[in-house]
Amino acid sequence: MINTKIRTIWVFCIFLLIMTISVSAETKLSQITQYGITWTFEKPVVAGKFITGDWWVVGPVKVICVSPTPGSIGKDNTRISLNHWNDTSLRQDTTMRNGSMIVDKPGVSQGYDSRNQLFNINDCVTFPLELKPNQTLISTESNENIPVDNFCKEWMTQGEKKVKTVLKSAAVLTCLSEIPPIDAFRPPYAGKIKPVYLSRNINWNKLPKLKSISLTPSWSEFERYFQRPWIDHFLSWQQQEVVPNENGPNYGREHARLISIASLMLMLDVPQKTKEKLTIEMIQRGIDLYGLAMAGGSWNVGGGHSSGRKWPILFASIMLNDSTISQLPETAIFQEDAQTYYGDGWNGQKVLWQMILHHGIREPYEEKQPQKWEKWDKVSESYRLCCTGSAWIGTALAARYMHAVQLWGHDAFFDYVERWMSTSDSKLVDIKLRPKEESKAYDLFVTEMWKAYRKNAPKQPNSGKNFKWIWDGKNGKMIPN
Repeated sequence: MINTKIRTIWVFCIFLLIMTISVSAETKLSQITQYGITWTFEKPVVAGKFITGDWWVVGPVKVICVSPTPGSIGKDNTRISLNHWNDTSLRQDTTMRNGSMIVDKPGVSQGYDSRNQLFNINDCVTFPLELKPNQTLISTESNENIPVDNFCKEWMTQGEKKVKTVLKSAAVLTCLSEIPPIDAFRPPYAGKIKPVYLSRNINWNKLPKLKSISLTPSWSEFERYFQRPWIDHFLSWQQQEVVPNENGPNYGREHARLISIASLMLMLDVPQKTKEKLTIEMIQRGIDLYGLAMAGGSWNVGGGHSSGRKWPILFASIMLNDSTISQLPETAIFQEDAQTYYGDGWNGQKVLWQMILHHGIREPYEEKQPQKWEKWDKVSESYRLCCTGSAWIGTALAARYMHAVQLWGHDAFFDYVERWMSTSDSKLVDIKLRPKEESKAYDLFVTEMWKAYRKNAPKQPNSGKNFKWIWDGKNGKMIPN
């Protein structure tokens, strides 16, 4: 009886503590500033921060203005240059800088900066604005001049340390109908449905405890990489020259690389406190991608633009013990799945890769002998080697250690990674014919983690699910493979 009373008092004290923290976490503000963006309200609003540091307000609220001020400029001195494909997504245009949007669904237009050809004036939010519950306002600051530093320049080759992206920074403001719990994640910034997930539901036991290796990157560096929202609602290759260079990477290969590296860091045997912030940020990334997927997002642009979007969703589902997050609509196609399938390759390979889309529809080519490859077959092969598989390695290894092969639901992805990383593989007729890029990941840390831990990854059954992307006229679809 005494123990029961003590337990009741203890629970009540904890409840009071949580309520006290919750009350202190919200306040009334006339302005909110984050990442160089300032929102000003008609009157003080009830506001606070999610565990990721992003702001919420209880609405509806009236945002009377935002700074930097959105609108046109007098003269555009942007110097436009063509890429190696002799094209560009940029133009000289003075119509809009520092734009804001409310993104109900991902698409192929944006209202942030008119120098990018995805710009559509109808996407621009104008102020004053009544922000309603279950709406998220995304506001940006434009770069005055380009090129600018690549988001992850320390991980790039010398020729890729600068990028031509027109946006510098972005911040998101979420309007809710009531004060969220103190440990709430930010809801997805896209879509009309704003589910609230709680960090108290994180199952830390899901993370393995592998012995750290000497090449482990800086935790603070990677916490910064995932600190801000990766603005990722552009379903076009032209996203490459619009995304904020202080928020996230501008190319899918780097999406996948950073996800791979961060995922493997979270597999290491370090104190929970060390990995806590990065874990929360990775889960938030998954929540944002889940929202995009549920609102119609699909990552199948081709080349290397669309990698790295699937695993964060599954990671969030696993860590939050919420299977609904991994139950995605059929419209959510991911590049890792669309580009891998089973077939008979020219060198004896049984799991193959295809481009899908790049300056037009691309057909499978690995079944053909290289001497029969046409121009675009050779281009496809160049993208296979430069920009996709080598960035997927850490994701596949992390998924194995989190018992997620079945959850992933496309076995060809894992078998393709095995093909890529094999050093002596009976599935290849002649190992000497393999390109030099294979047998290692893009990043040395990932390669060494694979060497150290792939052999002892948990045994688990395959999903038995496999598909192949095929073109039916101008439309495409996934069929059983």
